[in-house]
Amino acid sequence: MKKVIITQSNYIPWKAYFDAINMVDEFVVYDDMQFTKRDWRNRNKIKTPQGLKWLTIPVQVKGKYLQKINETLISDPKWGQNHWKTIVLNYKKTPGFSEYAEAFEQLYLRSGPERLSEINLDFIRLINKILGITTPIRMSGEFELTGNNTERLVNICRQTGATDYYTGPRSKNYMDETLFAKAGINVHYFDYSNYPEYPQLYGDFVHEVSIVDLLFHTGTTAKRYMKSF
Repeated sequence: MKKVIITQSNYIPWKAYFDAINMVDEFVVYDDMQFTKRDWRNRNKIKTPQGLKWLTIPVQVKGKYLQKINETLISDPKWGQNHWKTIVLNYKKTPGFSEYAEAFEQLYLRSGPERLSEINLDFIRLINKILGITTPIRMSGEFELTGNNTERLVNICRQTGATDYYTGPRSKNYMDETLFAKAGINVHYFDYSNYPEYPQLYGDFVHEVSIVDLLFHTGTTAKRYMKSF
């Protein structure tokens, strides 16, 4: 039995993204997909005293967003400094901030890389390390990508030797499960409900924020508020 997830890289994703990585045997970053505007590829939310705030990496776009995610370049080299200032302003008083601030600061204040996918992966790897997630990461470019959207996923699963494919619940709206069944691959949908709340600043509790919110608020106890541990 081999469990695989195939999904795009997101910028400092929420906690369920990392539960998904931790629950499988291999994580394939599907960055040969088209870059989509106002999506999770280059932005995420944090909590502030004024409410939820988007942190968005500014990117260069070609025409009608025809470039792939792995072709997308940043447009402002100072984005990291700006994001880090915002994070410090809103999380410096949280219990876990001092635990992880240095590691995040190093990523935010360094020079380069210029590709969005590389930036996202660096943050994903850092957060995996903090949480102790050791799932191997592979890139979709390593595989032969043929067919329509579902056929591509099935073919990647075949090439990884997957017996079980894991994906988010929204995939039910567009994925053809019969193609997986014909290939002998079981499909599983993650359940994002019933996450426990944790002590969180600034008003009513909100689950749908970047995992940095969980890490800074709970420090070394973050895994208690996730499902896969």
